[in-house]
Amino acid sequence: MLNALTCLAPLLLASPLASAPGGNKVALEAALSAVSTEEIRTDLYFIASDDLEGRDTPSAGLNTAASYLRARLHRLGWQPGAKDGYYYVWQVERAALDPANCHLAFGGKQLTLGQDYFLSGGFLRLARDVSGKVVYGGEGKSEELEKLAVEQKWVLLLDRNQSLGKLRGDLAKRGCLGVIAIPAADYSGKPYAERFATEMKTSQEAQLQPASSGDESSDRPRSIPAVFLPPEARSALLGAAGVKQEALRTGAELALEVKETRALVGKGGRIDVQNVCGFWPGSDPVLKNEMIIVSAHYDHVGMEGGVVHNGADDNGSGTCCLLSLAEALKQYGPLRRSVLLMWVCGEEKGLWGSAAWNKHPYLPEGCKPVADLNIDMVGRNAPEKLLVTPTEKHKSYSFLTKVAQTYAAQEGFHGPNPGDPPLGSADEYWTRSDHYNFVKAGIPACFLFSDVHEDYHQPTDDPEKIDYDKIHRAARLVLRMLDALQNDKIDG
Repeated sequence: MLNALTCLAPLLLASPLASAPGGNKVALEAALSAVSTEEIRTDLYFIASDDLEGRDTPSAGLNTAASYLRARLHRLGWQPGAKDGYYYVWQVERAALDPANCHLAFGGKQLTLGQDYFLSGGFLRLARDVSGKVVYGGEGKSEELEKLAVEQKWVLLLDRNQSLGKLRGDLAKRGCLGVIAIPAADYSGKPYAERFATEMKTSQEAQLQPASSGDESSDRPRSIPAVFLPPEARSALLGAAGVKQEALRTGAELALEVKETRALVGKGGRIDVQNVCGFWPGSDPVLKNEMIIVSAHYDHVGMEGGVVHNGADDNGSGTCCLLSLAEALKQYGPLRRSVLLMWVCGEEKGLWGSAAWNKHPYLPEGCKPVADLNIDMVGRNAPEKLLVTPTEKHKSYSFLTKVAQTYAAQEGFHGPNPGDPPLGSADEYWTRSDHYNFVKAGIPACFLFSDVHEDYHQPTDDPEKIDYDKIHRAARLVLRMLDALQNDKIDG
């Protein structure tokens, strides 16, 4: 069923330059005319060229792309949108465990990782120094654990080779320090040194991850590794607690404290990377303090086997869409509200750049973010196809989606069948691009996306396959949305 906003599309089409009550019709016309298909093509052929080697995070090619974006903002007169210029700098590190300096201590004994105990599970390459009491949780069945007080405690479990993945995630949410697993009396699995050999080896190999900022202790981890004690270490733990294995009872707290120390080799090799941020101040004395963010990631997956993955659509298309917006807003002049264009990197690694900004946001003086419009992969598939999330069926559906739905048809975006809503659903991609981190930070967001295709994350995602008119129309749609978001109340 069509909603009232969709039914407005024919009326809006009759007046293609219609501006929202809070917008500026003359300025909008100038801005729409400034969006150039050929300029988008020129930009994208550079951003997705072999010279940039796939714009991996981190890489020299990524830095070259950042310099290109920064130079454009400077030429157009955009103000720097970060603390020390156009770059919002954050760090990644190549982390690996240092087993010789990783220990488990209790009752005057100190065990060494890889010799006396073993680790398994995600998030191993993290420096850690935690200590707490131990509570017995049987075999880790949900009915056994749900009644336990696990905040800042270890949970001791009997190991019968059962999966601990979901259990570890659930315990992490409850503030548990970690799982200590000991082999059951009838354990018949591989010896721990053999069972965890691969994980121990890979944990000692450098892996890229966001650098610790030193305040992670305030954030509960998404999961916790499990500490596995072979028979000799099991006997030492139970002996220090003064209890026999057969006497353990679910819910009982052991009379000892366990401390885990986990160290990284050389504290990790830290590398600076950057989100590129340009600020366009608003003109209204009050509304200029409300800042609309328009975001796109400019990184891609780099090279694999010596072959460049150019990422023309993913996300050269969104990157150059934002460049076109920078040109167009120069023609529009100030809106009532301020705008922050933000090109983030590290998206392909796990939305790292947008997570870094939202954890420690830089806001121009007096500003607060009120919305994020995120653009990712808008240069392929059918010319009329554009997806949006959150839709009406999603719990985060907001005024931003309504605005996108209202103006999409004016730029030729509609469903494949007559009477279809102007934008399809991208709800299945809700957690897969940078808007998700803004939403988690309490900022309403809208994600525009044209769906994946056969060249997604392949070396064949090249600029000659791009529909440049489609990016042109996507940029014009975002311009219309920005103009429409200038009412006294942004959600009105």
